[in-house]
Amino acid sequence: MPQIIFLPHAEHCPEGAVIEAQPGESVLNAALRNGIDIEHACEKSCACTTCHIVVREGFDSMEASDELEDDMLDKAWGLEPQSRLSCQAVVADEDLVVEIPKYTINQVSEGH
Repeated sequence: MPQIIFLPHAEHCPEGAVIEAQPGESVLNAALRNGIDIEHACEKSCACTTCHIVVREGFDSMEASDELEDDMLDKAWGLEPQSRLSCQAVVADEDLVVEIPKYTINQVSEGH
Protein backbone atom coordinates (compact mmCIF):
# COMPACT_ATOMS: atom_id res chain seq x y z
CA MET A 1 0.00 0.00 0.00
CA PRO A 2 1.50 3.38 -0.95
CA GLN A 3 2.33 5.97 1.67
CA ILE A 4 1.91 9.72 1.60
CA ILE A 5 4.56 11.59 3.51
CA PHE A 6 3.37 15.06 4.49
CA LEU A 7 6.11 17.56 5.18
CA PRO A 8 5.60 19.65 8.34
CA HIS A 9 2.98 22.40 8.10
CA ALA A 10 2.36 24.74 11.04
CA GLU A 11 -1.44 24.26 11.07
CA HIS A 12 -2.29 20.96 9.43
CA CYS A 13 0.51 18.66 10.64
CA PRO A 14 3.19 20.53 12.60
CA GLU A 15 5.49 17.52 12.86
CA GLY A 16 4.72 16.09 9.44
CA ALA A 17 2.95 12.78 8.95
CA VAL A 18 3.23 9.46 7.17
CA ILE A 19 -0.08 7.89 6.22
CA GLU A 20 -1.23 4.87 4.26
CA ALA A 21 -3.27 5.48 1.12
CA GLN A 22 -5.34 3.24 -1.10
CA PRO A 23 -4.42 3.23 -4.79
CA GLY A 24 -7.17 5.17 -6.56
CA GLU A 25 -7.85 7.38 -3.52
CA SER A 26 -7.35 11.14 -3.74
CA VAL A 27 -4.62 12.70 -1.64
CA LEU A 28 -7.30 14.86 0.01
CA ASN A 29 -9.48 11.91 1.02
CA ALA A 30 -6.47 10.04 2.42
CA ALA A 31 -5.41 13.13 4.39
CA LEU A 32 -8.88 13.76 5.81
CA ARG A 33 -9.26 10.09 6.75
CA ASN A 34 -6.05 10.43 8.76
CA GLY A 35 -6.88 13.66 10.57
CA ILE A 36 -4.97 16.05 8.28
CA ASP A 37 -7.59 18.71 7.66
CA ILE A 38 -6.58 20.19 4.31
CA GLU A 39 -8.92 23.01 3.38
CA HIS A 40 -11.39 22.18 0.61
CA ALA A 41 -13.84 25.05 0.25
CA CYS A 42 -15.55 23.67 -2.87
CA GLU A 43 -16.19 20.26 -1.27
CA LYS A 44 -13.85 18.41 -3.67
CA SER A 45 -15.48 19.60 -6.89
CA CYS A 46 -12.38 21.12 -8.53
CA ALA A 47 -13.88 24.61 -8.31
CA CYS A 48 -11.29 26.38 -6.11
CA THR A 49 -7.64 26.09 -5.10
CA THR A 50 -7.85 25.78 -1.32
CA CYS A 51 -6.64 22.16 -1.40
CA HIS A 52 -3.52 23.02 -3.42
CA ILE A 53 -0.49 20.82 -2.65
CA VAL A 54 2.98 20.43 -4.10
CA VAL A 55 4.05 16.84 -4.78
CA ARG A 56 7.78 16.83 -4.01
CA GLU A 57 8.31 13.13 -4.83
CA GLY A 58 6.20 10.66 -6.80
CA PHE A 59 4.59 13.31 -9.03
CA ASP A 60 5.09 11.29 -12.22
CA SER A 61 3.36 8.22 -10.75
CA MET A 62 -0.02 10.01 -10.77
CA GLU A 63 -2.26 10.54 -13.76
CA ALA A 64 -1.77 13.93 -15.38
CA SER A 65 -4.04 16.79 -14.39
CA ASP A 66 -6.88 17.63 -16.75
CA GLU A 67 -7.67 21.02 -18.28
CA LEU A 68 -10.14 22.02 -15.53
CA GLU A 69 -7.60 21.32 -12.79
CA ASP A 70 -4.90 23.18 -14.72
CA ASP A 71 -7.20 26.20 -15.06
CA MET A 72 -7.86 26.18 -11.31
CA LEU A 73 -4.17 25.74 -10.49
CA ASP A 74 -3.37 28.90 -12.47
CA LYS A 75 -5.12 30.77 -9.64
CA ALA A 76 -3.29 29.05 -6.77
CA TRP A 77 -0.90 30.86 -4.47
CA GLY A 78 2.69 29.66 -4.87
CA LEU A 79 2.10 27.59 -8.00
CA GLU A 80 4.97 25.23 -8.89
CA PRO A 81 5.46 22.71 -11.73
CA GLN A 82 4.56 19.86 -9.33
CA SER A 83 1.42 21.57 -7.99
CA ARG A 84 -1.84 19.64 -7.86
CA LEU A 85 -5.25 20.02 -6.29
CA SER A 86 -5.33 17.34 -3.61
CA CYS A 87 -9.00 16.61 -4.40
CA GLN A 88 -7.97 15.65 -7.94
CA ALA A 89 -4.54 14.07 -7.32
CA VAL A 90 -5.12 10.32 -7.22
CA VAL A 91 -2.62 8.03 -5.54
CA ALA A 92 -1.20 5.32 -7.80
CA ASP A 93 1.19 2.61 -6.58
CA GLU A 94 4.15 4.80 -5.60
CA ASP A 95 4.83 6.67 -2.37
CA LEU A 96 4.34 10.45 -2.44
CA VAL A 97 6.05 13.26 -0.57
CA VAL A 98 3.64 16.19 -0.28
CA GLU A 99 3.95 19.77 0.90
CA ILE A 100 0.90 21.80 1.88
CA PRO A 101 1.59 25.44 0.94
CA LYS A 102 1.63 27.98 3.73
CA TYR A 103 -1.12 30.11 2.16
CA THR A 104 -4.26 29.70 0.07
CA ILE A 105 -6.29 32.31 -1.77
CA ASN A 106 -9.27 31.59 0.49
CA GLN A 107 -10.27 34.87 2.12
CA VAL A 108 -12.18 33.24 4.96
CA SER A 109 -11.16 29.95 6.49
CA GLU A 110 -13.90 28.12 8.36
CA GLY A 111 -11.40 26.82 10.89
CA HIS A 112 -10.41 30.29 12.15
